[in-house]
Amino acid sequence: MHKILIVDDETGIRESLQAVLADEGYETASVESGEECLKVLRREHTFEVVLLDIWLPGIDGLETLESIRDMDDAPEVIMISGHGTIETAVRATKLGAYDFLEKPLSIDKTLILVKNAIESKKLRHENVDLKKQLYAKSVIVGDSIPMKALRQQIGLMAPTNGRVLIYGESGTGKELVAHAIHAQSLRKDETFVEVNCAAIPEDLIESELFGHYKGSFPGATADKEGKFEKASGGTLFLDEVGDMSLKTQSKVLRTLEEQRVAPLGSDETIMVDARIIASTNKDLEEEISKGNFREDLFYRLNVIPFFVPPLRDRKEDIPLFARHFLKDLAATYGRRPREITDDAVEALMRYSWPGNVRELRNVIERIVIMNPMTTRFDRKHLPPLVYRDGHRRAARSEFSTLHQARDAYERDFILKKLDENHGNITRAAEVLGLERSHLYRKMKTLGIAVKE
Repeated sequence: MHKILIVDDETGIRESLQAVLADEGYETASVESGEECLKVLRREHTFEVVLLDIWLPGIDGLETLESIRDMDDAPEVIMISGHGTIETAVRATKLGAYDFLEKPLSIDKTLILVKNAIESKKLRHENVDLKKQLYAKSVIVGDSIPMKALRQQIGLMAPTNGRVLIYGESGTGKELVAHAIHAQSLRKDETFVEVNCAAIPEDLIESELFGHYKGSFPGATADKEGKFEKASGGTLFLDEVGDMSLKTQSKVLRTLEEQRVAPLGSDETIMVDARIIASTNKDLEEEISKGNFREDLFYRLNVIPFFVPPLRDRKEDIPLFARHFLKDLAATYGRRPREITDDAVEALMRYSWPGNVRELRNVIERIVIMNPMTTRFDRKHLPPLVYRDGHRRAARSEFSTLHQARDAYERDFILKKLDENHGNITRAAEVLGLERSHLYRKMKTLGIAVKE
């Protein structure tokens, strides 16, 4: 239930407002002075709207308003006056009042303003939450030398308008770097718009980027604003730009040169001003030599190149990532804080992580979901592929004979097939081309327990 605080030195006004608002389902409280108002708000932080009279005994309404606006998570304030002037209303607005009501009060107008003020506070909360989420997306985790260098590079060039091209394998965190650049840029309070060039079908990519007008092609049932226009004033992130067709590349190049877009179905152009950040997991210079990427577009995008190293080249960051994801995912799923043992961390560090940071996050999410009652994760909680691969890599140098190496390979291969078939020995035997009894004997010889 929404809570409203009424502040007026006239008993009749307080009682009337409480009765009207209660009929509309609001919870109310009332006081007769600015001092009492501030005392109540400092004690209770659940009021969403304050109806505040300007002329009060002691400190007046405008002084009270100033103190309210200094509070954390302040309620919206609607000022009330029996003989207000335009000057007073302007001053109240400048001090942060949501709106202004004159006596005698119109019940309908009062209810409309209260409803709108509650919605305004809700939107303010959502905006704060969104900013927190955006900030979380821009936090660069890692204390390795490459990551320290990356953060330093972001700090140097983010406040400029230079175009950025981010290189790196899939899953290394290129999107995170793009968010971090935007968060530290001069455009941080403007829109960040993302386009996954690899995920959008070829016949829709131009519509997504440049927009279209109704009827410009079959299926265009309404006007659509393009991503370039939507990002104007802010940042446009072209993720996996290397997957764009040559036709789309040509239009993007022209847009970058002219700072204008022409929506599909229109002869008119629209001015746009978006900072471009692009990313790719491809070698664009090689793509240019193959004729798959325009050289002139490459030089337009590659003003400030960034390289995000794969996780295998910064393994000292793995413990930080693991604990960061545990904390984040525990909060996401409403679980208690989790810990991970040194033994499990050691296994994570031995694994090669072909899917990079994204794969590590998925592994941590999996063990959080699959072990809801566990607060301390050990090596046994890790997916078999992770710790077996790490064990295999660590043990390779320990083989002294060909027989040992062959047995180790057979053991790993059988375990892998058992894992792929969810422990079903009959299906694993079929895949391996063995009789079920033969597979059992092999497992016994190689020391593979049935439960393993």
